[in-house]
Amino acid sequence: MNWLLRRQTAVIGGLAALVLAAFCCCADAADSQAGRLLFVVGTPDNRAAEFGLTGPGEGYASFQQRVREPVVFTVGRSNTKVWPYIHPAIKDRWAGARAWTFSIRYAAKDELTEPLFLIIGLCGGSPQERSQVVVTVNDAALPVQLAPGGDPRVAFRPTGVGKPETMIFRIPAGQIRKGDNTISIRLDEQSWFIYDYIALSREAKPLPLTVPPERNLLAAFRAGPMAGVDEIVFAVRRLGEDPHWYANFGWTLEQSNWRTYLDGARLCRLNLNTGKVTVLLDDPGGGIRDPQLDYEGRTILFSYRRGGSEHFHLYRINLDGSDLRQLTDGPYDDIEPAWLPDGDIIFVSTRCNRCVNCHTTPVAVLHRCRADGSGIRALSSNNEHDNTPWMLPSGQVLYTRWEYVDRNQLKFHHLWIASPDGARQTVFFGNQQPGITMIDAKPIPGSRKVVASFSPGHGIREHDGVLTVLDPQRGPDDPVSARPISPGPSFRDPWAFSETAFMAIRGPEIVLMDASGDTQVIYRLPPDDIAAGFQCHEPRPVCARPREPVVPPASDANQAIGRLVMADVYQGRNMAGVARGEIKKLLVLETLPKPMNYTGGMEPLTYGGSFTLERVLGTIPVEPDGSAHAELPALRSLFFVALDEHDLSVKRMQSFMTLMPGETTSCVGCHEPRTETPPHQPRALAALRRPPSRLQPINDVPDVLDFPRDVQPVLNRLCLPCHDGDRHEGGVTLSGDRGPIFSLSYYTITARSLVADGRNGMGNRPPRSIGSSASRLLKLMDGSHHGAKATDREQRIVRLWIETGATYPGTYAALGTGMIGGFEIWNRSIRMDQSDTEWPSTKLSMESLQRRCSSCHDAKKPLPVSCSHLVGPGGWGKAFTGTPPWTDLTPDDIRRRWSRDLFYNLSRPEKSLILLAPLAKSAGGLERCGSPVFASASDVDYQRVLQAIRDAKSKLDEIKRFDMPGFRPRAEWVRAMQRYGILPAGATPASPIDVYATERRYWESLWWTPRKPQPSAQLSSGNATMTAAK
Repeated sequence: MNWLLRRQTAVIGGLAALVLAAFCCCADAADSQAGRLLFVVGTPDNRAAEFGLTGPGEGYASFQQRVREPVVFTVGRSNTKVWPYIHPAIKDRWAGARAWTFSIRYAAKDELTEPLFLIIGLCGGSPQERSQVVVTVNDAALPVQLAPGGDPRVAFRPTGVGKPETMIFRIPAGQIRKGDNTISIRLDEQSWFIYDYIALSREAKPLPLTVPPERNLLAAFRAGPMAGVDEIVFAVRRLGEDPHWYANFGWTLEQSNWRTYLDGARLCRLNLNTGKVTVLLDDPGGGIRDPQLDYEGRTILFSYRRGGSEHFHLYRINLDGSDLRQLTDGPYDDIEPAWLPDGDIIFVSTRCNRCVNCHTTPVAVLHRCRADGSGIRALSSNNEHDNTPWMLPSGQVLYTRWEYVDRNQLKFHHLWIASPDGARQTVFFGNQQPGITMIDAKPIPGSRKVVASFSPGHGIREHDGVLTVLDPQRGPDDPVSARPISPGPSFRDPWAFSETAFMAIRGPEIVLMDASGDTQVIYRLPPDDIAAGFQCHEPRPVCARPREPVVPPASDANQAIGRLVMADVYQGRNMAGVARGEIKKLLVLETLPKPMNYTGGMEPLTYGGSFTLERVLGTIPVEPDGSAHAELPALRSLFFVALDEHDLSVKRMQSFMTLMPGETTSCVGCHEPRTETPPHQPRALAALRRPPSRLQPINDVPDVLDFPRDVQPVLNRLCLPCHDGDRHEGGVTLSGDRGPIFSLSYYTITARSLVADGRNGMGNRPPRSIGSSASRLLKLMDGSHHGAKATDREQRIVRLWIETGATYPGTYAALGTGMIGGFEIWNRSIRMDQSDTEWPSTKLSMESLQRRCSSCHDAKKPLPVSCSHLVGPGGWGKAFTGTPPWTDLTPDDIRRRWSRDLFYNLSRPEKSLILLAPLAKSAGGLERCGSPVFASASDVDYQRVLQAIRDAKSKLDEIKRFDMPGFRPRAEWVRAMQRYGILPAGATPASPIDVYATERRYWESLWWTPRKPQPSAQLSSGNATMTAAK
C-alpha cells in the first residue's frame, strides 16, 4: 500500500457524520476531566476524520493544492481542519518532496514547574519508510524519535479505523512557560504518518480511545440498497497452490507433480433471514467457480470442473439445484462467465491455445457464445490473460487485461472496456500507472463508478486485494480517481449495492462493507471446512437486475481485416523534440503467442529484454499532417514503431491493439492522453482523402528474425577476426560461439548495451530512446568504426532485428533447451540446473580456479568458476521469491564483465576467456591478469579447466541448442503442438520436426478466418520472404 501512496493512486473523501470533533478540547475542560491534560488536538478515536484534507474531493493528493504555510493550530481558537490529517516528509512527492513543519500555539495560564509530555497519537503511517520525528518547544529541540511503522490504508481513507500507535516526548520542567508557547513537529528523512490526536499531558501515557458503536450493516443495507435481497449465492472451494492471481486452472509442465487447483467444491445458497445454507451442488473431487445469476435472478451460470476431469466448462443450474446443464466442452478451460444483454455469454477461455510468457500455465482470453454454449468465437488476441469480464450499464464490457509489450511483466494488468463483439478495445483505467492488478471490477448502481479489487503488485492468489472505488470521469490516467475503501488487502470478489454498500469475500467469510471500510461478517464457513483449506468465493445476490442496452456490433465476421485511422501521430505525451514531418511511416509489428514455456524469465529468448517473438508485417505511410489510414489483419496483436526518413525508430508503442473483423477504429495520436480529442482540422485528414493503405512488405528480410541465422553472418563479415575470442579487441567478443545460455556475441551485445531493447522497463519511453535510433550497434556498422560498413540489406536485417525485440532464437522451441545452467519452474519455485558442478572435471576445475585466482577475484571482480555459476545480483527463491537473475544491468554491474556467458566458449573451449585471460601471450593467451597465471597450456590447472569446458561442450553437443544440427524440441512443446492440432498424434521429440515451419503453422492456425472467402489481395500476411527453413 505504500507503493500506492507514493504514486498517488487514491484519495479518500471524508464523511461529515464521522467528523467527531471540530475544535480541540480547551485546557480547562481537559483538566476538569482528569487533571492531567493541558490540551488535546483531535479526538482519540483511532481515526483522522476531524482533521484537514478529509473532506469530499480532498485527501493526501490535494496536499500541495490546499495546504498553505505556516500550518499553525492555536489552542482554544483554531478548527482542527487547519491541521492536515497526514504529515509528509522528504520522500513524499505528492507534498513537494520536502520537510513540512506543523506548529501548535498554546497560551499557558500558569507557571508549569513539572516535566510535561507531548503525546502524539497516530492511526497510520508508512510501514517501512519511517521518518525521524523532530519536536521543538519554543525553539528548543527535544530528543529525536523514529516514527513507528503504521497502517498505510488510512492515507486513502482517513475516516476509517487505523492501527493505533503512540509517540511520547518528554518536555523538561520549565520549557513550557506561562504565556505564549510554540510546539513544532517536523518529519525528517523518509515518509509520512497520520494523526489521531496531539496532547500535552502531565502523564507519560497514551490517551484512552473512544470506540464508536458498531453499525449493523446488514440491517442498514437491507433497509436501503439491499432491499428485497433475501439470499446470496456463492462458491466454496480450496485455494490452489500457485501464488499468482491467474494460475488457478489448467495444466502446467507435465513432468511436475504440481497442480494449479485442488479438489473439492460446493455451490451454495445463503438465506439472510435464517442463516441457513443450502448446497446446490457438491463435488468433493471437482471445482466450482464464478457463479452469476441471469437478469431475472432465476438460474445460475457458473464454471465447473467435474471430479476426475481436468477442465472447467460452463454450466447452468436452477436456483433450487435442479436441471444441471453443461454448455461448453472440449480440452479447454472456460471460466468467468457473464450474461450479455442480448442473451449470449461472454467468458474467458484457453481456446486461444497459448501459454503465459513468464509462467508454465495456459492463457485465457475473452470469448463469447450463445446461451446454449454454441457459436463460440474469440474476442481478443491477447498473448496474456484477460479476466473477469462484466457488463457496464452502458452496454460495454469491463475486464482486466494483462499485457507487456517490451515492458515489465509484473506491472501492467489494468482495466479495459470493449463492446460485446470485441470491438473498440480501450483502456478504462491504469495502463499508464505501473503496478497493482486491477480485477473483479463491477459497476456501482446509480453511478458511473466501479468497485474492483486492487491486488497488490503482481497480484495475489484468487484476486485478494484492496477494495477500491474508481470514478472514470477524470479519464483512465488520473490516480486521484481511485479510492481504496477496505481495511487491508485481504478482500476479493466485490459486489456493489450502492456507493456506500458493498459485499465481498475475506477468506472463509462473506462480509458487508460500507464506504468507510467498516465490515460485518454475514457468513463464515464451519471450522472443519476452514481447517481443510476451504474458502468462500464469488458472492452474488439473488435478485433481478436491469438488462443493459444492446450495443450494435461494430464488427463483421465476413471480413479478414479491420481499418485504423490515426488522426495525428505527433499528438501525444512524451513526444518532446519530435518535429512535424519527421515521421514518414509506421512499422507494423505483431507480438506472437507462445505455445509452451518453462520458466519465469526470458532466457534464452533474451537476457533481460523481451519475453516474446515479434513479427514484421510491413509498413504503412504517414501523411504530412501526421495522419494514417490502413487496412490491417483482424484479431492479431499489433503494435507500431514510428520511423523517420532513414527508417530509424522515433517512437515505439509498448502496448498492443486488436482490430475485430470489419471494425474501423481510430486513435488520436501516439500515447495521447485519453481525455484529449483531435485538434480542429480545417480540412479532412489527408489519410482519409484516399483509400486505406495496405501493408507494404519488406521483401528481403525474414519476418521473424533469428540471431544466429540472420544477424551473426553480418557480424562475422564486419567484426571478425578483430573481435574473435583469441583477439578480444576492446574487451569485446562478437563470434557466434556458444556460451552456457547464449552465444558470446549475443550476450556481449546485451552486456555492452549495444542495442536499446526496453530492458523490461515501464513503457512509453521518450522519442528515440528505444529501438534502432538508440542502438549503438547500427552506428558501429556505418563505416565510421574501422571501416566496418554494412550493406543496405545487412543494415536492414540488423535494424529490424532490433525493432523486433533483439531476440536470440527465432523460435519458441528453443525455450528450455540447449543450456548449461538453465532455469525452470518446478513445484511452485524456480530451480537452476547446476548439475555440471557435480561432474568430476568441473569439481577439479573449480578447485583450480579458486586456488589460482581467488587472490585477485573478490566480490568486485567475481570469477564464474563453472558454467552454471551466477555472479552479481539475482537468484530465484522458493514460491517465485527472490531477485530474477536477469534483473536490469546497471552501468557498473559486474555482470557486464564477469558473466559466465562471456567466459565459457562451448564451441571452441580453448578460446574461452577464462583460459585466454590468465594465459601468457607467449603461449597464445591474452595475459589480461597483470602477470601470467598460466605460463603455458601445459599447466595442470589450465588443463583441468579446459577439460571441464570440453565436458560442458560435450553435454551441449548431446542436448543440442536450437541452432545446432539435429536439434529436437522438448516433449512438452511437441505435446502442446499436438494439443493445438498442429502436429499429428504420432509425433515424438525424436521425429524430424522443422520447428520454424511448425510454429508458423501454429501462429497461422490462430488467424481469423472469414465466414466468406475474401480476395487474397485484401490482406498481406507479412513479408514476402517468410522462409521457415533455417
